[in-house]
This record gives sequence, C-alpha cells and structure tokens, in this order.
Amino acid sequence: MGRALLLSIACAVCAGTAHADIALYPTGPSEDSAFLRFVNATPAALQLVAAGSSASLELKAANSVSAYLPVPAGKAIKGTLKQAGASAEVALSIAPGEFASVVALPEGKGLRQVVLREQPDDFNGLKASLAFASIDPRCANASLRPAGRTADLFKEAGTTPQRRSINPVKLSVQLVCANANVGTPVDLGELQAGERYSVLVVPGANGPQLLTTTDTLAH
Repeated sequence: MGRALLLSIACAVCAGTAHADIALYPTGPSEDSAFLRFVNATPAALQLVAAGSSASLELKAANSVSAYLPVPAGKAIKGTLKQAGASAEVALSIAPGEFASVVALPEGKGLRQVVLREQPDDFNGLKASLAFASIDPRCANASLRPAGRTADLFKEAGTTPQRRSINPVKLSVQLVCANANVGTPVDLGELQAGERYSVLVVPGANGPQLLTTTDTLAH
C-alpha cells in the first residue's frame, strides 16, 4: 500500500478510538480525491493489514464499519483481511471522486469480499442522505421501507448503492425480501441534516439482516 493509505489507516485507528471522525463533504469530494472504507459483516473480529507494512485496522462487532480513508485515486491498493486463521487478499483501485467499501463476508470457514462503489451526486445540505445496497442473494428484490409503512424508500437493491435525500426525521426501517418483511425494524435514530448514512443487507445467522452506519471521513 502507498504511504498515504498507511497514514490513513493509522488515523482511522486513532479516530475509531477517540471518535474523532468527521462528516463527509456536503457537496462531494474534489476530483482528485478517492475514499475507501472496510465493513466487517462477519460475526467475529476482523483485521486489515496493509501490504508491506505492519499498519493494521481492526473491526469488531461494536465497531464493524471503518471511517472512509483518503487514498490515492487510480492507484493500486493492496492488503490482507485476516480472521481466526482465514485470510483474503485485497487488491483494488478507486476512481477519482469515488467512495468504495470493501465488505468482508463469511464463506464456509474462510472469507470473501464484495466491493461497493459510489460516486456521490449533488447533495442538499438541508436534508439527510440515505444509501441502500444488498449483498445477500438470499434477499430477493431487496427493499427498504419505513417501519409500519407500505411505501418503499428503496426497491430491488443490489451491490450498486442507491441513494436519496430525505427529511431529517426520526426513522426506523424495515427490510423487505420478496415483498415480505424480514426481521424486526431497525431504528436509525434522529437523522441529521447534512449527514450521510448507509444501510446494507448482509448475511446473518438467521437470514438476511440490516447493517447500518453513518458515513464519516477519517480525521
């Protein structure tokens, strides 16, 4: 990995400890910026180790999503995901202005990964921004609805995140697979104007489940 990413990982570890993450740019990043985060969608702690370095980032159940790390756009990024004897190599590049998420998933006794890529569009700072994506094929026609409602916020989601602006209100959401409610509603709390949020459908022990996070940049 390049020196910039190694420094970013170190900053992310500090930010994760001190809760010093910052909100994303309200109008999007500059054209020469690119950002990468890691999502642990497994039930155990996950470690990312940068290639050719001892720099690492650990994601546990209580802190399963890292902040976005600034990385060099268009350059190779390499590392290894490690967990209890299993490992998976990370190798990707990120386009200028792109936000990418490497999602680690359980696969038998090993690990697999899915990369989600998003190019932010214009954003209304008076509203909250919510994204939805599904990486569990068991959830057919994945949809997301406000709890207790029948109108969809998102429908037929896949691995390309869908994003929309919504009013900054208190919101609970319900996962819907094949037009049937799955699991119990998940409380997103009071959404804040100018903040970005992501909701992912990931595999769980009892079937598809929701993983939620506030999108932040490492300080």
